[in-house]
Amino acid sequence: MDTASENKCFGGTQGVYTHASSACGCEMTFGLFLPAEAQDGPVPLLWYLSGLTCTHENAMTKAGAQAWAAEHGIALVFPDTSPRGEDVADDEAYDLGKGAGFYVNATQAPWAPHFRMWDYVAEELPALLGERFALDMERQAITGHSMGGHGALTLAMGLPGRFCSVSAFSPIAHPTQSDWGRKQLGAYLGEDHATWATHDATLLMRETGFDGPILIDQGSDDQFLELLKPEALAEAMAARRQEGSFRMQRGYDHSYFFVSSFMEDHVAFHADALYAK
Repeated sequence: MDTASENKCFGGTQGVYTHASSACGCEMTFGLFLPAEAQDGPVPLLWYLSGLTCTHENAMTKAGAQAWAAEHGIALVFPDTSPRGEDVADDEAYDLGKGAGFYVNATQAPWAPHFRMWDYVAEELPALLGERFALDMERQAITGHSMGGHGALTLAMGLPGRFCSVSAFSPIAHPTQSDWGRKQLGAYLGEDHATWATHDATLLMRETGFDGPILIDQGSDDQFLELLKPEALAEAMAARRQEGSFRMQRGYDHSYFFVSSFMEDHVAFHADALYAK
């Protein structure tokens, strides 16, 4: 693992690191914020998964999460959204290929050799973090925005017992019934729709739910509402009587202005769950 940069940040350190990924078959980059408390021992970890077109850097510099994480003594990890490199398959469209890994393990050509973001986020990167940094891997939580909200919810429900809590900002909530989902799941996983179900937060909520608290924030003026389908997830949460909150925030759109406006709430929400364990 190589250190690309480390900067003092709210009493802690915001680092950017690169490493050779066996899951993705290429070099991967991630950001990691360690609060001051990490100098004295392992601290809880909050994952932030980003959306379409993003790298590790977008949320790291725009979401305003470090201030609130420092207040609660929580680390933040910002993974990239896809594999990168000259030999990694790509597409001319912004919503497929590089920057659009969708947090799945691709099985179809030309994506299968590198697009294994589920394994990267679920297995490889946690192992690396636990080995190299002062992190309490028994206390993890996860959040994300848009495609990253989809990833946060599906990972949380797909890995029972891993995360104390899950939240999302404007997640792609029902991808098997949306053009933001059918296109990518078909390309990466093929046309067997049974394999898609484990990557659909609404279907997972109907089937199993989450064994902890959930917080969803959605802007009422989001320009992508028809693609996100938040009402499907809200209905599934209500039908299951899932512990948690779904909040429609009046006047907010899909941008990082929206995310940063409610980041304090989300970090505090996760801190309550992480320190209750």
